[in-house]
Amino acid sequence: MKPNLKACGQAMATAMVNAALAVVLMLLVEFAISGSFQVPATYLWAGLLIWLVIFGAQFWRQRHLCRACDERATHRSLHTDA
Repeated sequence: MKPNLKACGQAMATAMVNAALAVVLMLLVEFAISGSFQVPATYLWAGLLIWLVIFGAQFWRQRHLCRACDERATHRSLHTDA
């Protein structure tokens, strides 16, 4: 269970940073085009969708990496105990 929680935390942090940067970039482009900082709901939905996609991909990746790391640690401990 612990590798899943670690993977979830790392994936959530990565997804949050990337989604926030994407929304900020959309707002800067909106400001460049219209000259005002209006936050249309579409940008928020796009940010949520970006967060979900990145979270899903990063969670899968981090879970795989955490399991591989745990397997290596278990493998090492088996060889050093003998």
